[in-house]
Amino acid sequence: MEAGESSMSRSRIVCVVVLFVSSFIFAFELQAQDPKPAEPVPANPSSPAHQARTGREYSGMYSFLKDGEFVQITVEDEGKVTGFLSRYAESESGNGPFLEQYFRSARLEGNKLTFTTETKQLEWFEFKGTVERGDGKDPGDEAYYVLKGTLIDNTSDGAKKVNTHTHDVLLKRFPEEASRN
Repeated sequence: MEAGESSMSRSRIVCVVVLFVSSFIFAFELQAQDPKPAEPVPANPSSPAHQARTGREYSGMYSFLKDGEFVQITVEDEGKVTGFLSRYAESESGNGPFLEQYFRSARLEGNKLTFTTETKQLEWFEFKGTVERGDGKDPGDEAYYVLKGTLIDNTSDGAKKVNTHTHDVLLKRFPEEASRN
């Protein structure tokens, strides 16, 4: 019986090995057919996607250089900014008619804002600065957000000579009621 026990013992070992290998293969195939869904990755607060979502609250109308003048800013997807400034045209007798100068290029990265306007009457503007919380207490209040930075006023004489004037500015956001009218 020793020979019979030995062959039976080997048969058991072979069965255990076959069961183990079969279980391993079955588990591997099951995992390959039904993979676990990837864990959601929380948005990184400094990621461009997060910045684009959070930049939309900066959209609105901001004061410009003189009373009655303003900058309209609209923050779109991925930090893209559109807008224009509405200002008085310079004339010999003081303020002339309003000019609207649309943004030729503009970008928001986090709270850093830059824009350059199109040229009207040989003049264009560049802004480089930040959007910051202002003195307004509630989101609909005047100066809840402000544009703080450097405004460059470029004027061409038509003969390719450009004169620049640099201003440090603090442009206050208008109250929401004024922005809707």
